[in-house]
Formats: sequence, structure tokens, C-alpha cells
Amino acid sequence: MNETKLTTSSTERRYGVHKKDLPLSCPTAQNESWNAHPRVFLDIEDKGEALCPYCGALYVLLDTDS
Repeated sequence: MNETKLTTSSTERRYGVHKKDLPLSCPTAQNESWNAHPRVFLDIEDKGEALCPYCGALYVLLDTDS
């Protein structure tokens, strides 16, 4: 059986994400959802970063096309 490691929701303040992880939502699929805010999808591709309006977590796109 394949086990996925879950983390507590919104405990970090800054997350690095890759294009393979898009579309981006907060909380992410790796976070437990029972104690999280409603899932919101974030547009990160235009600016290279996005701020969650619920918890204030900052997501930064790590593999930008520069």
C-alpha cells in the first residue's frame, strides 16, 4: 500500500512549488484538510508568486522561464 505523508494545514508561511504541481491550491493536496480553510485555487504563473487570501501563506514558483 502506498502511503502519502500529510502535513498539518497552513503551518508554513512560505512554500516553493514547481510547474508540475499546478494548478495550485491552498491548502495543497499534501495537507490534512480536516483543520484547513476552504480550498482556494491560486494564480501563480503570471507573477511567479501568490498569497493565500485565507491563511496568508506565500507560494513561490521555483522553476520560472527566465
